[in-house]
Amino acid sequence: MLNVHDFYRPFLKHFRTARARRFYRTFGVGSETTVLDVGGNGYFWRLVRELRLPFPASVTILNIYAQNEDLPIGVTWYVGDARCMPFPDKHFDVAFSNSVIEHLGSYANQIAMARNIQRVAKSYWVQTPEPRFPIEPHYITPFVHWIPPAARQRVLRNFTVWGLVTRPSSQKAQELVEEIRLIWPGEFREMLFDGKIIVQRFWPKSMIAVRKDPAIELPAPD
Repeated sequence: MLNVHDFYRPFLKHFRTARARRFYRTFGVGSETTVLDVGGNGYFWRLVRELRLPFPASVTILNIYAQNEDLPIGVTWYVGDARCMPFPDKHFDVAFSNSVIEHLGSYANQIAMARNIQRVAKSYWVQTPEPRFPIEPHYITPFVHWIPPAARQRVLRNFTVWGLVTRPSSQKAQELVEEIRLIWPGEFREMLFDGKIIVQRFWPKSMIAVRKDPAIELPAPD
């Protein structure tokens, strides 16, 4: 059966490879670095192994779901909530989060996640889609994310790529509308106020908030 992720698969490795290299370049990640991956999975770290990048001293994946995949050596899975992480202050060298914060449903939840990331890591990289870009990456459809939520739910099933592929129930469509809250640039700056916001120029257009040692020069935006 066709899965919505099949649409991404031809592009996923290319963009994730570029993102991995940039992440490493930005923070100088090496064999002594401890990384917290907030809401992630094993794919990114398998790619790091494949690219033969220096593997961190440890990678901890924090996810609300139980582990359902084999993980590369050096990666551990911790079931937990990004809004109230059970780690001491500055416990990790770098916190990494890729397209997760927009899934928390409300501004209050997103603020809570941002504050926890700021607290538990010395540096961070938080990426989220840019809502002004016309193609919504979850529905894979232009302009639908600009429709008010009540109306958006009604069009998801029959007028988006996601709906046509997955044929969701009305309840599932409602759950997704309630789950996805794209973050506007001004809000993103408020949430991660001690970081630098980088806006990627090309598809999939996104924003990245970066906080790190000021002695390390930031790369030019893509």
